Amino acid sequence: MTATTANNNPDDPNLKTLLDFKKMVVEEQKSGEKRIEEINTQLEGVKKQIDEERIQLDDLRSKLKQVNKEKDAEYPKFMELRNNIIDTKNQMRSLDDKVAAAAAKSRKERSDMHSLQKSFEQIERDIQTKKLSKEEERKLVARSKEIATKLHALKTMNKKEDRYRTMSTQYDHLKDQVNRIFKLKEDFGNKIGKLKESLDNLVNQRESLYDERRKVIHTVREAGAKLEMIETQVNAIAFKKSRMQAAEHRHRKQREIDDRRVARHEAVQERAKRDKEYQERWNALKEAALKKMSSGEKLTFDEMKLIFGDSSSE
Repeated sequence: MTATTANNNPDDPNLKTLLDFKKMVVEEQKSGEKRIEEINTQLEGVKKQIDEERIQLDDLRSKLKQVNKEKDAEYPKFMELRNNIIDTKNQMRSLDDKVAAAAAKSRKERSDMHSLQKSFEQIERDIQTKKLSKEEERKLVARSKEIATKLHALKTMNKKEDRYRTMSTQYDHLKDQVNRIFKLKEDFGNKIGKLKESLDNLVNQRESLYDERRKVIHTVREAGAKLEMIETQVNAIAFKKSRMQAAEHRHRKQREIDDRRVARHEAVQERAKRDKEYQERWNALKEAALKKMSSGEKLTFDEMKLIFGDSSSE
């Protein structure tokens, strides 16, 4: 009998227990294999997401590298221009202090170079064309020098102010550019930080899935080993039962043979008994016939056959 036959006839209590246990282990094995498939599907998704986020991370790092190059190029310019503005401002403040006394009389004159220039030109014409006393000429010359000093100071101040305004415009432009660069650096840094955190979580999730899969695989393999042992026991029970049935069959056949042999022996004995009885009866009849013949009595044909024939021919 095979294990399958035994499974169809679980009349043995031990076999029934084994088959019930086998059913439970098979379910455990199927459940484990299903979970392994689910884990493999999850792993594929996690691996794909890791690859995608690593590509994004590389792209962000490349962009951040370009921003750092731009910062390295622009930030020194920004700092240099900033220092120049500070120096120019200090120079303007110093120059303003020097010309303060000369410009104190008329702030309107200081702010109106055109009127000062006209006054200077008129004084020069007066000195050249008018008849002046020495005192008047001295006063006009002094006035001319005063206005010339104011004009020179105001022109110098205006040049400084023009340069300062130009540098300020450049500075504002560079400042906006530097702020934009640092804003980009911050944005890329935040995105890179979030991506790295996400990647760390994904890698941890992947390792957790690997650990779970290893445990489930171990459980499935244990279930397989259990099934092999169960199958061995079931086959052993089936073999034992098959051997017992074969022995019973052989015993039954032997009993039938023995019965037939006994029957034949009894038949032979019965026949021998009948032959013996027949021989004894024949011998008795023969002896009677012989006596009859000895006495001179007439014999019948049958009696003559008894005397002169063979008992086996009867």
